[in-house]
Amino acid sequence: MSSELSAQAIREAGVCDGLDPSVNELLATVGLVDHHIHGVVNERVDEASFLDMLIESDRRSAAQAAGFDTQVWHAIRRWCAPQMRSPAHIAGPDYLVARRAYERLIPMAKLLLPRAGFDRVIVETGFLGGRVTSPAETGEMAGCAASRVVRLESIAERTIGALSDAASWPDAFRAAVASELAGGDPAVGFKTILAYRGGFDRDLSRPSDEAVAAAAVRWAGEVRAGAKARVTDETLLRFGIWTAVDTGRPLQVHTGFGDPDLDLHRSDPLLLTDLIRATEERAPILLLHTYPFHRNAGYLASMFPHVYLDVGEAVHYTGAASEAIVRESMELAPFTKLLFSSDAWGAPELHLLGSWLWRRAMSRVVGDWVARGDWSRADADRVIRLVASENARRVYRLPG
Repeated sequence: MSSELSAQAIREAGVCDGLDPSVNELLATVGLVDHHIHGVVNERVDEASFLDMLIESDRRSAAQAAGFDTQVWHAIRRWCAPQMRSPAHIAGPDYLVARRAYERLIPMAKLLLPRAGFDRVIVETGFLGGRVTSPAETGEMAGCAASRVVRLESIAERTIGALSDAASWPDAFRAAVASELAGGDPAVGFKTILAYRGGFDRDLSRPSDEAVAAAAVRWAGEVRAGAKARVTDETLLRFGIWTAVDTGRPLQVHTGFGDPDLDLHRSDPLLLTDLIRATEERAPILLLHTYPFHRNAGYLASMFPHVYLDVGEAVHYTGAASEAIVRESMELAPFTKLLFSSDAWGAPELHLLGSWLWRRAMSRVVGDWVARGDWSRADADRVIRLVASENARRVYRLPG
């Protein structure tokens, strides 16, 4: 039912407007596997907090300075407002008035998420997990299946507080990682936010257990003395990455665009080249977001068999300009290496935009190639299906 609802909504809204009608129709109907998404905030949200969700900065002052004059705001007014029975391009303050009728974000999510056209969502649970819907809840609202990926740094921070003997932390961490792959709801992969914990321009080789144990003892002492359990030690971060790689499961790596807690120039995926060489034939490496380094990520995906990328997050934040980013992501990367993601978090408007803006960009980019005779319709059909869902199903070993 949700696929019928989404296709109808996409057609009626005129989302897919490229030069080739058959490409437009496929992009209106194809189901998406969103390989990196977050839940919807499950608590009451005032207008200031909602505005905070529409900018990547963690500074409320930055959201206030930006106001309604961003690409994402223009996209919300264009695409989300009509789904809520408001006119397209409604003024920003009037949109805020219209959405007050929903009080909480969950009812709005139940309206917008089924229109996104997800076949499956792979939910990352590490970011403010207690404030957002679970993978199962997110999938239920979207009308699709749900899987989860687990943040390595969250496992580390949870584990250090549960040990009486910090020297045993290496084995405890391995056991915790293994447990995430077991049970009735096993994780389909892991994620690292190394970019937020110092960046990539460092030694990322595998550390010894002795070095890890010593670092864990130091960290545990800091935590017992009152420090927040936030893992920043280089040795422990490296150990987490290699423990995940040893499972053979996909490892997502945040790269590129992010809030001011990272140094953007230290999150260029090219800085991961030594790690990528060392992990070849061990586990898939998924370069998340990648903007503005998406061309660099495309180079890595073309050079190494186990490297994949997406341009999620950048699509909804760049709004009407996102077509250029999608086009550039398809310049060098093999099409079997590109995955769809939204990286939507908190506000359900972002979940809808992640899907619709990607569909719109692909209809224009691929439709242009078909209309000009550079690609056949069969080429277009195959590549769209690969990026929309088939690559993710293969990499994450998903059913269907």
